[in-house]
Amino acid sequence: MPGACAMTRIQPAAAPSAPFCAIDFGTSNSAIALCGPDGRMGLVEVEPDQRTMPTAVFYQTEDLAAHEEPQRIYGRPALAAYVQGHEGRLMRSMKSILGSTLADQSTDVGAGRSVRYLDVVSGYLLRLKQLAERDAGAPLTRAVLGRPVYFVDDDPVRDAKAQQALENAARAVGFRELSFQYEPIAAALDHEQTVAQEELVLVADIGGGTSDFSLVRVGPERRRRLDRKDDILANHGVHVAGTDFDRHVELASILPLCGYRGKGPQRPGEAPREVPSRVYFDLATWHLINTVYSPPRMAELRRMRDFYGDPRQYERLMRVLDERLGHALIGQAEAAKIAVAQGGSTRIALDRLEDGLAVELDEAQAVQALDADLERVVNAAGETLQAAGVRPESVDVVYFTGGSTGFKPLTDRIAARLPAARALRGDRFASVAQGLGVHAQRLFG
Repeated sequence: MPGACAMTRIQPAAAPSAPFCAIDFGTSNSAIALCGPDGRMGLVEVEPDQRTMPTAVFYQTEDLAAHEEPQRIYGRPALAAYVQGHEGRLMRSMKSILGSTLADQSTDVGAGRSVRYLDVVSGYLLRLKQLAERDAGAPLTRAVLGRPVYFVDDDPVRDAKAQQALENAARAVGFRELSFQYEPIAAALDHEQTVAQEELVLVADIGGGTSDFSLVRVGPERRRRLDRKDDILANHGVHVAGTDFDRHVELASILPLCGYRGKGPQRPGEAPREVPSRVYFDLATWHLINTVYSPPRMAELRRMRDFYGDPRQYERLMRVLDERLGHALIGQAEAAKIAVAQGGSTRIALDRLEDGLAVELDEAQAVQALDADLERVVNAAGETLQAAGVRPESVDVVYFTGGSTGFKPLTDRIAARLPAARALRGDRFASVAQGLGVHAQRLFG
């Protein structure tokens, strides 16, 4: 997307004094920036002493009366409620349903209740909005929303549909004036606040759902401009990032113990067949986990005992399903990925599947499991430069932001493609929100 910039949609202007905000609605974590009384943008405290919040909602269904709706719990308390075993449904990675057929569908949350996926998104946006209005002391109707370079790879129609769905969710909770900005452009705006001279920057925004790259000219003179279209040389992205990494770690380390790529029984004259793998791919994908627990799927899987040559693998799989451990296992895979990034190796305890069961994961194993995805991300960086007609040695800075840039093997590979560039790291979880705030201030302020 050479020279692309996000489309701005502004409705009839509000009073100049009306407050405004900027929302980074992320796959894994979210934040909101608010213009304060002094005219400066700052991140809202969305949880005690926290400026970012996990993009998670828990629908708690314990002891519901017939007329009651489930209580909705957000962020870290949502994750805690799930881990503590409260009855209900945990929803994460809601951003990944935008542009898919799931957006307009409903899903069961327990106790005979269901909710539309898009209503889950709007409810989460409403939570962020209410937290910001608490600090603003007034209703918020103007906002900048971040978006990935591509919600959906190689499908402009579905990509436009995804942005429209996010816009509809934002308007449903009371935002009337909306503008969209690409998330890596926002990160560049955040970085630009500290630069002393003009630079050519490749922004690598690698989060939970997408890996986005933007090649941008920044500098003290350029940051005074509202229209930065000429400073954006190229945008590119792929729908591969942290949640995909978690899936591959789980498939490589945890799910083989439950039969993934396991073999069936040995029959005379036949080579053992590999057991069907669909259930494992669904268990390793956040927004598909609950589909495995449906009565038809469970009935089908209960009839598959004879498919397994190792009965222990089947028993572990059925324990995962009967006790609904899918989200817990992918959470353990995510934690293992983080631990490997920080310390080189980790031990994944799986006592909930079988007493004393555990598996070791080290950096080499993680890199092997993620190699294809890592290469896709690194190649996307190179394709961004090609789209701009810029040679790698001409890039001054590669600026890393997003939660998945904590995985050093990935950032090392990207940096190696840019031999002359300084590798700088922004706030992995807040740079985009802060940059969206910069854009909002220029747009509305």
